[in-house]
Amino acid sequence: MTEKHPSFLDAALPLIVLIVLLSASVYLFGSDSSYGPNQIALFVATAVAVIVGLKNGYKWQAMEQAMVNGISLSLGAVLILLSVGALIGTWMLSGTVPTLIYYGLQLLSPTWFYAASCLLCGIVAMSIGSSWTTAATIGVALIGVASGLGLSPAITAGAIVSGAYFGDKLSPLSETTNLAPAVAGAELFEHIRHMLWTTVPSYILALLLFTIIGFNSDIAADFARIEQISTVLQQHFAISLVSLVPLLVLLAMAIKKVPAFPTVFIGALLGAVWAVFFQQDLLAQLVDKNLSAAVGIIKLVWHTFYAGFAVETGDSNLNDLLSGGGMASMLNTIWLVFCAMMFGATIEKIGLLRKFVESILFFARSTGSLITSTIATCFVTNLLTADQYMSIVMPGRMFKEEYERRGLAPVNLSRSLEDGGTITSPLIPWNTCGAYMHGVLGVSPLDYAFYAFFNLINPLLSIVYAYLGIKILRLSPPASMPNTQVVKN
Repeated sequence: MTEKHPSFLDAALPLIVLIVLLSASVYLFGSDSSYGPNQIALFVATAVAVIVGLKNGYKWQAMEQAMVNGISLSLGAVLILLSVGALIGTWMLSGTVPTLIYYGLQLLSPTWFYAASCLLCGIVAMSIGSSWTTAATIGVALIGVASGLGLSPAITAGAIVSGAYFGDKLSPLSETTNLAPAVAGAELFEHIRHMLWTTVPSYILALLLFTIIGFNSDIAADFARIEQISTVLQQHFAISLVSLVPLLVLLAMAIKKVPAFPTVFIGALLGAVWAVFFQQDLLAQLVDKNLSAAVGIIKLVWHTFYAGFAVETGDSNLNDLLSGGGMASMLNTIWLVFCAMMFGATIEKIGLLRKFVESILFFARSTGSLITSTIATCFVTNLLTADQYMSIVMPGRMFKEEYERRGLAPVNLSRSLEDGGTITSPLIPWNTCGAYMHGVLGVSPLDYAFYAFFNLINPLLSIVYAYLGIKILRLSPPASMPNTQVVKN
């Protein structure tokens, strides 16, 4: 049987099923929807897509191979996730995260906390080119500080995500910042300069909103509680600047462009070493008393790598604050990523997303509508394929020729790919980025998405620029392609 192109109904059916099931998942299970219900929704939607594929002449073996290939694309992220789990555990044990929380409680004012968190994450992410590493290190500590100050974890997570993705987007060290111009055919630094026009104003507006929230919220620091947390931290951990060395080493490796997986895992190993040398009193309390000291320490550190760190302070809230991590803590996130990648690979294989793009181009007559369509397609690709790299590569390939045909410079496409793809990925719970942020920060994207102001403003501002004709660059000379139409902004 010959493989047929899908109809618009074919393309829409799996998406409709997915949206209905995910909505039902959130309604029925609430914040627990990412711990199994969403995965089942993705499985069922994949089954619907397979049925559509079989109807159109696609062989099961071909679709199964596409699923396997799709999941394989996420294995790099899986390795990073497992390493981050280990890192959080050993950095708790080594006192690195507790030290960051301790100094954060002393230095950060509740009024300025949200804006300061966004600014700090922006600076770190721009320096190292990784929103994921920023969230796993500075972000984890800021969530802890927010808990100590009695501040909203959802707003804090929104500030962390906003800052991390601002810095990641403008850093020449970032993978997505290099990927977008490569797909669109633009030069890297021209791409970054062109992004400044939408990215910087969006970030300034986000900082302003976080500042307004800080000044207008009924925030009164409970200094007695802060003092209690600080005292507990000093009782259980050796708090000193030496404990921050693993963080500094990790940041240095990231700046040197050491790949993320070895960087994070080396950071986890260094945390374990630091725990052995600088948290001896803590280790003496936690080791198995039935074993010799050396063997007990080895067992404890080994356990921390896979199961995380837990401490008993006598206060359940502080126990939650100072415990966590371990590779096992990331297994649910990995499960979600696998299911999402399976669905995305299936709909790509049978041509459902391309059908949407063909339909969109029919209506995208102006430059403004073309750029809006590109951003919307990137967002939909994030929804369907659950991967920010796919949301850059697939729309980039699909729209590149159309941008050239209309005489638009490649930087317009590369900026749109970032504004619609990179920026929106952490807002989607089943996307690899959203699942990662949930796993690391402990806050669901459904809770922090409304407060990720930069990620919300940036795509909208890019669309406004497109329709107003602001910084829309033309090819010089225009590309000579047949049937060129005059297009208005």
